[in-house]
Amino acid sequence: MKRIISIIVLLIAGFEYSNAQQLPQFTQYMYNTIAINPAYAGSRDALSIVALNRNQWAGFDGGPQTQTLSIHSPLRNEKIGLGLSLINDKAGYENFTYVYGDFSYTIQASETVDISFGLKAGMTYYKLADELYNATEVNQDPYFNERLNRWNENFGVGILFHSERWYLGLSTPKIINHDLNNKTEFKALERVHYYAIGGYVFDLSESLKFKPSFMVKHTDGVPLSTDLTANFLFNERFWLGGSYRMNGKQEAIGALVDFQVTDQFRVGYTYEIPTGEIRPYTNGSHEILLMYEFKFMKNKQKSPRYF
Repeated sequence: MKRIISIIVLLIAGFEYSNAQQLPQFTQYMYNTIAINPAYAGSRDALSIVALNRNQWAGFDGGPQTQTLSIHSPLRNEKIGLGLSLINDKAGYENFTYVYGDFSYTIQASETVDISFGLKAGMTYYKLADELYNATEVNQDPYFNERLNRWNENFGVGILFHSERWYLGLSTPKIINHDLNNKTEFKALERVHYYAIGGYVFDLSESLKFKPSFMVKHTDGVPLSTDLTANFLFNERFWLGGSYRMNGKQEAIGALVDFQVTDQFRVGYTYEIPTGEIRPYTNGSHEILLMYEFKFMKNKQKSPRYF
């Protein structure tokens, strides 16, 4: 009975989140692409630093909290890109920390189209919160005598087709299915996530552009997750748009705003409202993005960059 109670506590805290995903999700995926596709490393022809904070389901106790920091740049040999991705993802009593290096190699398929191949490799740290172990019901359960905290190695691959106006990518950030449970009674396997992303930039006028984009995620055993986003760019400085996510019975709509403060610095904000069963218990989701780029290759940079 105590073991059942312990498991129920975990399920209640993270069921909605874990049922749909094991990797964190982002509404501003089009600016944090390296988190899911290593082929993106170095594609912006600059040393790019992106920080993102997502507070999912604000007001809901145990709601997912995610922070990311990514750094990537092309090398002097412009065909090679290197990057580093750091992600901290907490939902309920579970906490994942990802530390991954990214490598990309780009070939020119035509005068306007490049193809980049990517490899991601690193470690994931899995931890259950100390307050769970300290709970009386759990502390007396022999199942929790040994902490489940651990580091697991993993790697991923990706491919990205891109030009100045469009991009299309396929990737899987983690390939190995580690068992998060070190007991033999049942398995808690990580699941492989497959991503497809794409976008296109249309000229509506000299000062207005339209950029629709999408991200589709497939994970065995859970419903297909689809993100659709539409952004308008005003005077090459101000982005304004909306988003829609469908994940099984769970849906969410959002509004996005991004501002290119200087040629190097960009700030973005997203507010998202779920429409499923979680709606009465949350004030929505908030996402803040900061991007800074050292454009030391400005003389060679494809200008402007829309993704």
